[in-house]
Amino acid sequence: MGFIISCDEATTICDKNQYGEASLYDKIRLNWHLFMCKFCMSYTKQNNIMSQIFGKNLKPCEGLEKMSEEEKKELEKNLRNELNK
Repeated sequence: MGFIISCDEATTICDKNQYGEASLYDKIRLNWHLFMCKFCMSYTKQNNIMSQIFGKNLKPCEGLEKMSEEEKKELEKNLRNELNK
């Protein structure tokens, strides 16, 4: 396991990091990769935005309760706004 990682490894570590599962060594390797790779930096930014948006809009599922059309439109609007920043 080297210090330099591929984009596939970087996205995997990024995903692990979102859930608090990445080790300190992985985080260091990821940050180095992000410093060098604009594509993975963009992926990480978008991943963080989506997690923030979906995290705010998640509710406990009770029975077959579904998101209303109004809530879906609001979620889509928020996602588009965040991605256009």
